[in-house]
Amino acid sequence: MFLASKTDIGRKRDENQDRVRCGFLGENISLSIVCDGMGGALSGGVASEEAVNIIYERISSNFRPDWPPNRIRNLMLTAVHAANTIVYEKSKEDIEKNGMGTTCVAALVCGKHCYVVNVGDSRCYLMTEGKIRQVTTDHTYVRMLFEQGQITEEELKTHQMRNVITRAVGVEPDVDVDYFEFEPDGNFTLLLCSDGLSNYCSNEIIYGFVFGKNLDNAVADLINYSNEQGGKDNISVALVAN
Repeated sequence: MFLASKTDIGRKRDENQDRVRCGFLGENISLSIVCDGMGGALSGGVASEEAVNIIYERISSNFRPDWPPNRIRNLMLTAVHAANTIVYEKSKEDIEKNGMGTTCVAALVCGKHCYVVNVGDSRCYLMTEGKIRQVTTDHTYVRMLFEQGQITEEELKTHQMRNVITRAVGVEPDVDVDYFEFEPDGNFTLLLCSDGLSNYCSNEIIYGFVFGKNLDNAVADLINYSNEQGGKDNISVALVAN
């Protein structure tokens, strides 16, 4: 199993409110997390920093390789809910941090078995031979409009409110967390990213830079491409390949 990750401030922002954390929890077992913070006065960075560390530590310190899938599912969901509670409480302690929050996407890969959770519009993609698909569903206002049939798929990509998210970690006392579980055939690569990357990189661009390539080079190529296309947001990516 191979891992690579990086976060970049981009070309337009004064600070990087994204956070990425990846590591191995055992032989052929890895945990990767990307969080994209929101909130003024540096509080977006506080939210994403708290969330990425709480989720990573909760999962890594409690995970056992012999656990059945349902226990792993509960561990991952509980970790995100714990982060939500702590970030929410911190937002109430300081008026400048009121309303801060963060997106989150996390992937625990055990051999070929993949467990993914997400909140917000940070994404997970799965790549296999000749194929790429988005695993997660964006929790955004425009996605809601699309699912209601009010806008087309093309309009979804260019709508002026496409970056308005409908769920985030730490904004409310509780949060709905999406969960996905799958076991790909053959060789695969998972990509986790913030919207600073997905807003610029199509499925075809991602697949071309990543699948079958050196992961460190792929991370650098994706970030460079996003910056060349405008780099209006912080850019974060994590890759896991078997």
